[in-house]
Amino acid sequence: MKLTQLLKLLVETESPSLDKAAVDRVGALVAEEARKRGAQVEIIPNQETGDHVIARFQPSSFSLAPSILLLCHMDTVFPLGTISKNPFREADEKILGPGTLDMKAGIVIALAAIEEAQKSGLNRSVTLLCTSDEEIGSHTSRAHIERLAKESALVLVLEGGLVDGALKTWRKGVGEFWVKTRGRAAHSGGDHEKGRNAIEEMAHQVIAIQKLTDYSKQTTLNVGVIRGGTVANVIPEEAVIQVDVRVMQPGEWERLEAEMSRLKPVLDGTSIEVTGGLNRPPLLFDETMKATFEKARSIAAQMGMDLKAGGTGGASDANFVAPLGIPVLDGLGAIGEGYHSEREYIFADSLDERVKLVTALLKEW
Repeated sequence: MKLTQLLKLLVETESPSLDKAAVDRVGALVAEEARKRGAQVEIIPNQETGDHVIARFQPSSFSLAPSILLLCHMDTVFPLGTISKNPFREADEKILGPGTLDMKAGIVIALAAIEEAQKSGLNRSVTLLCTSDEEIGSHTSRAHIERLAKESALVLVLEGGLVDGALKTWRKGVGEFWVKTRGRAAHSGGDHEKGRNAIEEMAHQVIAIQKLTDYSKQTTLNVGVIRGGTVANVIPEEAVIQVDVRVMQPGEWERLEAEMSRLKPVLDGTSIEVTGGLNRPPLLFDETMKATFEKARSIAAQMGMDLKAGGTGGASDANFVAPLGIPVLDGLGAIGEGYHSEREYIFADSLDERVKLVTALLKEW
């Protein structure tokens, strides 16, 4: 099956994170393709989200070369039915469709690179882990990612590359806070003075929280969701916000936790409750990452490729690997733009380019 044919099959098999049956349909396809390439496949069951797929490929002959782990995720942010409005298609040397870049193309590249490495004799064991819940925090897959990473000398993450082809050698850490304010319900006409408006209290807190953003430290907070009240003629008793947090520097999350814990009500008769946590720690361009990237760039140069280093404010499962001290390279998937939107696309020729690069890393590392 050609790369684009397999990609079309995976993209048209929609897999929103919270639809277990849908993600499992993609998992069945991935497992089948892995078995065709000689893998021993293990399915890790989940109750609410899709099952995870582990495919283990053994070397052609006895080898002391350290094993390599490839990481992909099968879930997408798009609801079922998106494909009918935004179909898989090729146009102007691009391939478009929901989940094409993030990250069905990465799965295709991983499988194709393993197959290419097998043609000349796979000289090491390779494990492919395809997870089901990356887009919603990797809560059920994190333990498996960390466990398999600890067994590996190198982890390759097949998320999409930057639009100039650069790998993602740094990523911000991601966390969230939930803030709830409580007041006292009352009739907005007859007993206005007896009420305590939780939305009014939350308005004060939103401004204070947004001010914790510090661009000089690459720290951002975004109040992205707010809910409160029931009907217009009732003083709202409760309001809730969800705050997205991105941090780059060590210690920034701890600083923000301390600041959030110090939030106090502004209005008499109201209260505040703060919960949340850090989901993914930062992926730093530290000495380990620098050495890992330089080795990859050297391997790429032997093939005539000029590999570049870059980074992004978004996070991936690479953020879990880096703090373990294990070499990791991210952004090895297809090249494109438009993540999480109807504009999502990849450059068609980046499929073959990335297959060649990942194959070389598997063989030469």
